[in-house]
Amino acid sequence: MPAWRGLRVRFHYVATALLVVLVIALMSVFLLSVLHRFEEMAREHARAVFAQVADRNALKLQETLARAGRVVGAHAAFEAPAYRAALSRLDADAPLAGLFAELRVNPQVYGFYVGFDDGAFLQLVGVRGNAGVIAALSAPASTWFALRSITADGARRVETWRFYDEAAHELGRRSADAVYLPQSRPWYSAAMQRAGLQATDPYVFQSSGELGVTLSQALAGGQGVFGADLALGELAAFVGASLGEWPGGVAVLDGAQRLLLYHASGGLGASRPPTLQPLTSADDPFLGTLRADGLPPASGSVTAVLGRDFVFAGQEVTVAADTTFQVVAFAPVDAFAGAIERARDDLVRVSALVLCISLPIAFFAARHASRTLGLLARDSERVMQMDFSGAVEVRSMFYEIDTLSEAHRTMKASIQARTRALNEALDKLESLVDNGLRLSAERDHERLLAHILGVGKRLCNADAASLLMVTPEGSLRFALRSRNDPLPQMEIPLHDPHTGAPNEHFVAVWVALHRQTVRIDDTATETRFDVSGARGMDSATGYRTVSMLTVPMTSSGGEVIGVLQFLNATDPETGAPVAFPAQLVPYVEALASQSAVALDNHNLLDSQQKLMDALVRLVAGAIDAKSPYTGGHCERVPELAVMLAEAACEADSGPLAAFRFDSEEEWREFRIGAWLHDCGKVTTPEYVVDKATKLETIYNRIHEVRTRFEVLLRDAEIERLQRLLQGEDAEAANTAFAARKARLQDEFRFVAECNIGGEAMEQGHQARLRDIGGQTWLRHFDDRLGLSQDELRRRADLPAAGLPAVETLLADHPWQVVPRPAAQRFDPRYGFRVRVPENLYNFGELYNLSVTRGTLTEEERFKINEHIMQTIIMLDALPLPRQLARVPEYAGTHHETLTGSGYPKGLAQEELSIPARIMAVADIFEALTAADRPYKKAKPLSEAIAILARLARQRHVDPDVFALFLRSGVYLRYAQRFLDPAQIDDVDIDHYLAEVCTA
Repeated sequence: MPAWRGLRVRFHYVATALLVVLVIALMSVFLLSVLHRFEEMAREHARAVFAQVADRNALKLQETLARAGRVVGAHAAFEAPAYRAALSRLDADAPLAGLFAELRVNPQVYGFYVGFDDGAFLQLVGVRGNAGVIAALSAPASTWFALRSITADGARRVETWRFYDEAAHELGRRSADAVYLPQSRPWYSAAMQRAGLQATDPYVFQSSGELGVTLSQALAGGQGVFGADLALGELAAFVGASLGEWPGGVAVLDGAQRLLLYHASGGLGASRPPTLQPLTSADDPFLGTLRADGLPPASGSVTAVLGRDFVFAGQEVTVAADTTFQVVAFAPVDAFAGAIERARDDLVRVSALVLCISLPIAFFAARHASRTLGLLARDSERVMQMDFSGAVEVRSMFYEIDTLSEAHRTMKASIQARTRALNEALDKLESLVDNGLRLSAERDHERLLAHILGVGKRLCNADAASLLMVTPEGSLRFALRSRNDPLPQMEIPLHDPHTGAPNEHFVAVWVALHRQTVRIDDTATETRFDVSGARGMDSATGYRTVSMLTVPMTSSGGEVIGVLQFLNATDPETGAPVAFPAQLVPYVEALASQSAVALDNHNLLDSQQKLMDALVRLVAGAIDAKSPYTGGHCERVPELAVMLAEAACEADSGPLAAFRFDSEEEWREFRIGAWLHDCGKVTTPEYVVDKATKLETIYNRIHEVRTRFEVLLRDAEIERLQRLLQGEDAEAANTAFAARKARLQDEFRFVAECNIGGEAMEQGHQARLRDIGGQTWLRHFDDRLGLSQDELRRRADLPAAGLPAVETLLADHPWQVVPRPAAQRFDPRYGFRVRVPENLYNFGELYNLSVTRGTLTEEERFKINEHIMQTIIMLDALPLPRQLARVPEYAGTHHETLTGSGYPKGLAQEELSIPARIMAVADIFEALTAADRPYKKAKPLSEAIAILARLARQRHVDPDVFALFLRSGVYLRYAQRFLDPAQIDDVDIDHYLAEVCTA
């Protein structure tokens, strides 16, 4: 047992400690929760501020790109001829005035241009006095706009630059050979390949050194492209201003994760990274965080950088169909926590003050409560020991403790009363539980009734008890009484036999009819029920009935199968008869219900067993009645097997001394196996079982053969008469006819003798059969008329012979062979080890007459032997219960031998149980001595024993079982019961025992 279970601590100390711990824990949890919430507020503030920073920068970038995109889209709506016309009028005043105006109002646009599919080009650049651009273009010092055109002059392409001041007055121009091809530029090819606005990757403009991006779109009609260079340098100032006074940073990246714009404040950015530097090569720790976490960053994500938590926010800006920019803003979380930290410190100080005040209060309250609870605890300990003595008066200023004290007093009184009642109920419940176990285990009907009545009498503490059962005739019959006087033989009808009215003069009948319990406190004053029947019984028996408790026994199906009646409840102290307590009724009804279910189950099981046994005997009797060739075999073998098994169980020495059937279930299992040992014969064709001659099928075909001999004899006589008509010598003709007739009669006699089937047929007889069968005769009638469908199918592949047809006297025709259907193959799971003939039957006449031993062909002998396989298959298919699981073994192994040469499984000695070996001896001995077989004579007892002894020496049957068969005298007792007295002769069992023991 764990050590802490034996620990006992005063409530005062525990309560004080718990209150202190509780107060400290609550304050700690409160502080931790608030501090955590303050940190979250700082994070939320940082998230909100820098989400707005990211949004403003993204919106600014989006507006700049969108405005330039609208300009490009508007000018791309014109077709190429309009711009070609403008190209031809460049010397006119204020050419391309709209583009000049757009450059004035949109300083982010570096320039516009139009490229044509023939190489012509028009470009307007916003110089805006930029010295770098002026130097790059070799333009006049006050140049504000520069206009470049490329046109064809014959085979030569000419590039002309025109320079204008802020008022669009031309300042000068210069021309040179053109090398620039707009069709080769990315902005041109992208716009021509895809519809809509296109954008190049950001790059540094060569002339201005600014970072920018080119937007382009194909002209209407598709003969050129309009483009605009958008400088991003103007956005740098906006990015820096967007941070305001907050420390943090903003970065703008393109789709390839190259840095376009970057600004950091508050000492976060040590140096500005190069423009267009890939994010993968950036040394800045914040850019490294973006590289590690991926773009765009999760909204409001917090990441530790250089030991500080930073909040990151990002937005994605779509430039064109395949071009996007990323705007990322970040800031340290602690920059937003100043005021929150001050509030946190104030809260900690207040919490410490509250803790100092609450601890003393908790201490004194716990001490007062512990005193009163201690009194209750000590009294509860006495109650735990079932000591209900003494009274405790507890008063407390705490309402709950005072209420608990009052409840304790009430509980104590209630427990005292209920404990007494529970002990009584527990005794009854234990009795019912034990009764249920006994009822389910009891198999004997009389002991079951006695147990039910005895338990009920003890449960009720009754002086007398009776158990009445409902009979099939509709009356109540006394099945058992607790008194020793003779059981009343009278039966109480439930209904009047003349009027059919309920016979309610007896309380037991009323209970059975109404299925209700009746409790009578005093029969002398009873007015609810007619107790005249009980008074009559008292007069007849001399008993004095005072109180009565009558309970119906109702089965699970709702049928009343009997009545329990208890008389005169006895006072435990005085022994005088008293009334049965009302609280006793549920227990007695439970007992009656248990008993009814047990009796119903017992009767049902007994009926099922009787039904199954009857069906088993019915099957065995049907097999015996099916053919006189089996006689009473199925009936006598079980008798002999049981006699031999009883002798084996009684053996107290020798090899079989350890064999026992330990229960009636095992005996029943063996008996059923013995009764069903030949049940497979129901599948054996009757003509095969009854085949007494070789040519017999449904009838004996020797008559058919004899008719053919008659035909040959008539042919011989006709031949004699024809010879006489032709004038030949009458004596010679008569002599030849007589010789022919004698030979035919002799040959038929020989064939008929072969048909009978003896012990063995000589080889020469088979040759003579073939010679005799080779004689021919003429058939003048169609042999396919009147045949069944099966016979016609067997002849389908054979051509019909012309008439008259020459036939042999005896023949093996192909149509006389019946192939074995595939459905008659045996499942390997049965473990049969027998050779199965190829054909199901062979009715060939020579084939059947040439059988060397007996009358059965190989196919028919297999069909006979197949009965044991069918026995196993049939029994294996039955859903046998556990207690009958070995029935297939007992029924299906009586043709096995100890040498493994038996069938159908070829089992070895160690695989054969003692009951299986007993079955083999019983089966063989019955077959040898049976006198009701028409195909053989019954063997005398001595000859049957001699044959069995030979089989025992050859280990075809078990020598130990055979020796027991002789020593126990079972052979003689069986012979005296079932054999003809003429068969019973002297048997020298000592001689055979000596032979078997020395073998």
